Amino acid sequence: MTDRIVSLNVVLEREVREDDCESLVNAIKMLKGVLNVEKDVADIAFYTARSQAKLELMNEIRDKLNPFAKH
Repeated sequence: MTDRIVSLNVVLEREVREDDCESLVNAIKMLKGVLNVEKDVADIAFYTARSQAKLELMNEIRDKLNPFAKH
């Protein structure tokens, strides 16, 4: 049996001003079967999560390049 999909998430490659992405939102709304498009605003939680992810990635790279480094 095939699964039924009820929503798709689109992730932008960088933050975009709301007025600059309006044409993209309107284009997605024109696609067949699209009922609604919602925008997620970049808030403090977004920037915090991004900073934490960046730090974790930098630590992993450092550990791979120099496994004897002390934290």
